[in-house]
Amino acid sequence: MVDISFSPNESKLKQITEIRQQLASIKDIDILLENTLTAARRIAHADAGSIYDFDEEKNQLKILYTQNDTQLRKLKPGEKLPYVSFVVPVNAQSISGYSALRKTTVNIPDVYNMDEYIMDGDGLVKRPYNFDKTNDITTGYHTKSILTMPFSLSNGMVPCVMQIINAMDEEGNVIPFSKETEFYISYFAESVTQVFEYAYFTKQLIERLVKMANYRDPRETGSHVDRVSSFSLEIYDRYAVDKGIPENERNRFRDNLKLAAKCHDVGKVAVSDRILKKEGLLTDEERSVMKGHTCIGAQIFTPVENDLDQMALDVCLHHHDRWEGGTVGFPAGFDYNAYEPESFMPVMTEQACAGEQIPLAARIVALADVYDALRHRRYYKAEWSLEDTINEIKKEAGHQFDPAVVAAFLAVIDRIEAINKAIS
Repeated sequence: MVDISFSPNESKLKQITEIRQQLASIKDIDILLENTLTAARRIAHADAGSIYDFDEEKNQLKILYTQNDTQLRKLKPGEKLPYVSFVVPVNAQSISGYSALRKTTVNIPDVYNMDEYIMDGDGLVKRPYNFDKTNDITTGYHTKSILTMPFSLSNGMVPCVMQIINAMDEEGNVIPFSKETEFYISYFAESVTQVFEYAYFTKQLIERLVKMANYRDPRETGSHVDRVSSFSLEIYDRYAVDKGIPENERNRFRDNLKLAAKCHDVGKVAVSDRILKKEGLLTDEERSVMKGHTCIGAQIFTPVENDLDQMALDVCLHHHDRWEGGTVGFPAGFDYNAYEPESFMPVMTEQACAGEQIPLAARIVALADVYDALRHRRYYKAEWSLEDTINEIKKEAGHQFDPAVVAAFLAVIDRIEAINKAIS
């Protein structure tokens, strides 16, 4: 906590408490970080900001989210800023790296006119870090004031670094981040630590479940799961705008979707090696057994304890369902709890769900999963080009895929392809 020589504003502290309560309902750590950045900017009246993931093992900072109100106002409603992904080595030469290493807040009034010497734990020392002007030059944005702060868990771990940019006064002028603002942001960061830890450990549990399934299926990777999850979120965000879904409902859904999408194939943990590791195409009988992974996945999330369990169950069970119906997806009249591993899935004339009967999350993950499968090499096929992939998905609109989900996908294809290239 920073030293203060003023009386904290009670209304400001109440605002922070209310924000903390809102954030407490978020389960996914990435969604939490995105909302934390938004909240911190709101508290500090900051125009822009970024969140960096701190990978201590790899000694690098990877940007997770960027926000910029000035740049966003130039876009059409529903559009997002271009997806950005880059890695910063963790050393004292960058502002974010210095903050992560020293576990300290860095408050710079003007990055283009920084003091040559700074105070740190060793006293007055020559400033080790510099400001990277590359993004300003590329975008035409002018960064001035920056407040950079590491987030710490109770065990001392620093999983991320937050950087908020360009504090604004009531007239819209850029000003330095005051000591009062630094206090409020520090107070806010400390107040959400418990919320942050809960989401962080929830993510770890989900990722361990997914990792266990991936060990069974060597052809699927953690990167595939991360891409499908990220694609799904982008598609839903656009879908929600197109459908006019209220913000509160949108936030709840996307929070669960980010985690549920990662679980779409966890049922493969119960499929035998003779099928999962077989070279070449599967026989009809083997494909029937493979279909059973949908039921196993649903069983893993039964009984349903919360809305995340329900969405994960829906995604596992229905992500192979077709919009037009048919026998490819989960069969009608069959109790998924009755399915036993290694048995054949029953073949029935009608599918349990078609059209909007298929849960929305499953319809979105279905498209994201196919997109990723086509854009990457599999044991039975080469990587498809972006053009061929888009044409195939367009062709399947109204057949395999929900046309509205396809429309949302096409509207954000640039961001999806950028994510595809960034997550390898």
